[in-house]
Amino acid sequence: MKSTPLKSAIIKHLYFDKGQSCAELSEILDKSLPSTSKAINELIEEGLVIEDGYARSSGGRRPLVYSIKADAMYMLTVAMDQFSTRIQLVDLLNKPAADMVIFEMRLLDNPNALTQLLEQINDYIDNVGIPRDKYAGIGIGMPGFVNVNDGINYTYLDAGGQSLTQLITLETGVATYIDNDSSLIALAEQRFGIAKNQRDVMVINLGWGIGLGMIVNDEIYRGHNGFAGEFSHIPLSDDNTLCVCGKRGCLEAEASLLVVVKKAIQGVKEGRVSSLKYFEEEHPKLVGDAIMDAAANGDQFAIELLTDAGYKIGKGLAILIHIMNPASIVLSGRGAIVGKFLLAPIQQALNKYCIPRLAASTELLISELGFDAELVGAAILVMENLTA
Repeated sequence: MKSTPLKSAIIKHLYFDKGQSCAELSEILDKSLPSTSKAINELIEEGLVIEDGYARSSGGRRPLVYSIKADAMYMLTVAMDQFSTRIQLVDLLNKPAADMVIFEMRLLDNPNALTQLLEQINDYIDNVGIPRDKYAGIGIGMPGFVNVNDGINYTYLDAGGQSLTQLITLETGVATYIDNDSSLIALAEQRFGIAKNQRDVMVINLGWGIGLGMIVNDEIYRGHNGFAGEFSHIPLSDDNTLCVCGKRGCLEAEASLLVVVKKAIQGVKEGRVSSLKYFEEEHPKLVGDAIMDAAANGDQFAIELLTDAGYKIGKGLAILIHIMNPASIVLSGRGAIVGKFLLAPIQQALNKYCIPRLAASTELLISELGFDAELVGAAILVMENLTA
């Protein structure tokens, strides 16, 4: 394929906005109609774009609509958290092209994590059987302080100062891109989720921590050093609970899903009436899933735990609203499935701690992508770096 900026731009617009006519693409990209038509024809010859019927008539001849060819290339999406990793191959329409693989892998204090990740990715690619030259790239979302430009995670997956993107690209033979998990979740919500096309939105990643992805002026906001959005670590409590970051009183140490799990285990151990069983030795993921299932089935202890967490998250959101004044706040990630239990206590906290004029202009939304958001964001990361 002959790579040109115009062809790359066309592919990206067809990925994000689906079917477009030549005239629409010409106007959006601010390119002449002949240049756009020539690029589209080349992309058709190269098997990346297809004719996809005719647009509705607005008078006169109906224009041809062009779409991206779903199986022209594939994207390997990887979504990591502190305890497990998911790998999913998708086509250019973000549809699964192979079964998802989930494997347990603790990131903290695990010097073998990077080796394990490389082995799993290579095994997955080999088992799928699709040639590596058909891969548009590998997108990886991961927790931690991620430097997107240098491809380094300063928290996990130590590569001895070497770029993770370069190392994984070299070891897999497929161009690789990494980003913070919460940033990718925000990107997914803005591009394909409930916050589609919103220019100022805060996306809360409800998981083992409480991540934040910020869309400001239609772009991911990263701050001076690229680490903006550490919502988990705002000092919210005076009870001196020690956080994993080494500080005390952080929101994460009070309201994360991992804290909910610990409180559930302690409560069951102390005899709280609940459908939850004693599961002190269970994996946190299994306990977390059990709590969310129990809440969905009306378990009062599980609902109480989530309500308490939601109120504390709402108190943190009040600070965020005062500073950022977003159009909306989206509850996303693993915990979005219990978003309906969090909305009321969050709103209660906003009523108490937030200036009404600011709170009234910010809409609270529950993600429809939920736990899949990070995988969708990983695909977007590949597409944004695509050159055709």
